[in-house]
Amino acid sequence: MKVRVVTFPGSNCDKDVGTVLATEFGATVDYTWYKDSFTDLPDLVVLPGGFSFGDYLRCGAMAKFSNAMESVVSYAKKGGKVLGVCNGFQILTESGLLPGALLHNRTLKYICKDVELIPVAENKIAKGLQGHLSIPIAHGEGAYFADSETLERLEKNGQVVFRYKENPNGSLHDIAGICNEAGNVLGMMPHPERAVNPYTGKMDGKQILEALLKK
Repeated sequence: MKVRVVTFPGSNCDKDVGTVLATEFGATVDYTWYKDSFTDLPDLVVLPGGFSFGDYLRCGAMAKFSNAMESVVSYAKKGGKVLGVCNGFQILTESGLLPGALLHNRTLKYICKDVELIPVAENKIAKGLQGHLSIPIAHGEGAYFADSETLERLEKNGQVVFRYKENPNGSLHDIAGICNEAGNVLGMMPHPERAVNPYTGKMDGKQILEALLKK
């Protein structure tokens, strides 16, 4: 399996997710700098967490103009699998690969803690996942927002992948992760790569990665 992890100035979870995919799934991981382009078709492209370009303008707003993201958009339109985690989710919404936006947490505070995710059975990616999943979050702008028409469409099409059991940030419809209509682009605020550690016993994140890769 071949994976590309796109790295932006300010990314800080690129090596985390790359290491997990290499050690747990035997993936060959290539790290692509934001200035570079790619034309190949890997099995998965990951937009990692962090603070691309310092989040100085708006989370993900500058990253979407990079050469790498032009390649990601082209890759996704060809059916390639894309995973955006935290800041990566924000970049996916800014680039138009996923609808909606991620706003400041309603508390206006940065939140870093474990949360329980509820997989949405109607979703293609999540349908095989069982029970609640304990996954860490770490964000200041993680409240999912979309207009009522978009929310209705997401629910009707089964594009909501995960909901929070207890909403930590004010996301509408308790949304923690969504996918596009084709199901090949997944964006989520919680960090599955931080819940793949046999030494701590936290392994729920592996189920999420497996579900995406098998889809």
